[in-house]
Amino acid sequence: MPLFSFQDLEAAHATVQQFVPETPAYAWPLLKKRTGVDVFVKHENHTPTGSFKARGGFTYVDALIKSGKKPTGLVTATRGNHGQSIALSAARNGIPSYIVVPEGNSQEKNDAMRAFGANVIIAGKDFDESRALHSSFTTSRATTWYHPSMRIWSKAFPPMPWSYIAQSLIWM
Repeated sequence: MPLFSFQDLEAAHATVQQFVPETPAYAWPLLKKRTGVDVFVKHENHTPTGSFKARGGFTYVDALIKSGKKPTGLVTATRGNHGQSIALSAARNGIPSYIVVPEGNSQEKNDAMRAFGANVIIAGKDFDESRALHSSFTTSRATTWYHPSMRIWSKAFPPMPWSYIAQSLIWM
């Protein structure tokens, strides 16, 4: 049984394209020379967050809203790109976001998450501690927890990055 249909893929693409521009893919002759095959590099640095992760945040928040379960807030733990994705998609939908990062996290990543509207919370000595500390925060704020590796495995919202890869091939 397929994970999703072409129509499901088109629906996810419609959501994502509202916020994330299609990224260019270029063939690199030196990579071809080394590998013996054509190698195309997808330039994700052209997205609002500089990574493919923005797509996951938008499809996740859109799925929550379409299901009638718009959260009062989103909480996640990250060291950067995932947090930017959640912050940006939450802000675009009027949802507060709380991003838990470990002590010593990249100041540039923290600043980027704040610029997208996140409330950045520095807690824990490493990512695992930050992730573990989310529980009390999620409960006290009545927010929805979004795990950094969570994927939407439903027909309406295919998992990322597979739908993204297919989209890249179809709309390239």
